[in-house]
Amino acid sequence: ICNPLRYPVLMSRRICWIIIAGSWFGGSLDGFLLTPITMSFPFCRSREINHFFCEAPAVLKLACADTALYETVMYVCCVLMLLIPFSVVISSYARILATVYHMSSVEGRKKAFATCSSHMTVVTLFYGAAIYTYMVPHSYHSPSQDKIFSVFYTILT
Repeated sequence: ICNPLRYPVLMSRRICWIIIAGSWFGGSLDGFLLTPITMSFPFCRSREINHFFCEAPAVLKLACADTALYETVMYVCCVLMLLIPFSVVISSYARILATVYHMSSVEGRKKAFATCSSHMTVVTLFYGAAIYTYMVPHSYHSPSQDKIFSVFYTILT
């Protein structure tokens, strides 16, 4: 975007397919590894999940085994699956905004800032809520807050 005339060369079909495959592979790997482990814990409390959907942190609250190691692994996965992509998106938008700032057309600058601000709002809602849910220690938020924040990264965005 910062070099519009070079975009077709930089974003070739091959690069696009690599990005798509990497996203699907990372998401699938995370789901196929963590879901079976989550479901293998013994559950001795109520089987009613205090949540809108069957999400790992909500299910773990029902487990009667020690989940500390699993939560650490889930935290590391969240760093890889949330913080790294969020950092890439933020740095990309910083470059875009710097390029837009140097545009000579005031009208073009306004349009670009309007587009970028709406995109950044959605990105921040998604990643901010997901980071809050999965990476902030559970002692800092309640089940009702978990429900509200899960709506932001699953339904609203």
